[in-house]
Amino acid sequence: MPADERLGLDIKRAEQALITAKQAAVRPAGLTVPQYAALLALAASPGISGAALARTCLVTPQAMTVVLKNLEERGLIERSPHPWHRNVLETRLTEAGQAALEVADERAVVIEQAIADEFSAEEQQTLRELLGRCHDAIARATSEL
Repeated sequence: MPADERLGLDIKRAEQALITAKQAAVRPAGLTVPQYAALLALAASPGISGAALARTCLVTPQAMTVVLKNLEERGLIERSPHPWHRNVLETRLTEAGQAALEVADERAVVIEQAIADEFSAEEQQTLRELLGRCHDAIARATSEL
């Protein structure tokens, strides 16, 4: 298949541009993109477990363990045993974590808004559907390997 026909390259190019822009956006808050994603998810779901957070952030549990360890060492999150499931740690933002998230998100949302502004609401929905189809096609192809 010729390179100019491979949609994966276009998807990768857009992904790389997004990650590079988000890295620049969250850096002044002292965060990495994975740390920012974790703090954003924690703000939406206080008390979520590390395993659930990993699923939400689309990373492995091992990768999330490293992210959470770094955030905890910096005082941006706190972890405590779940009241009923003692083997599960609940994770919550600290005041410092909330402050870092606010700084990072103020800048990251500029990127998200720029993307959204390029498309009508209908186009945004179509793009989501097309990307979903890409995901499904990749999953099917991977299962056939």
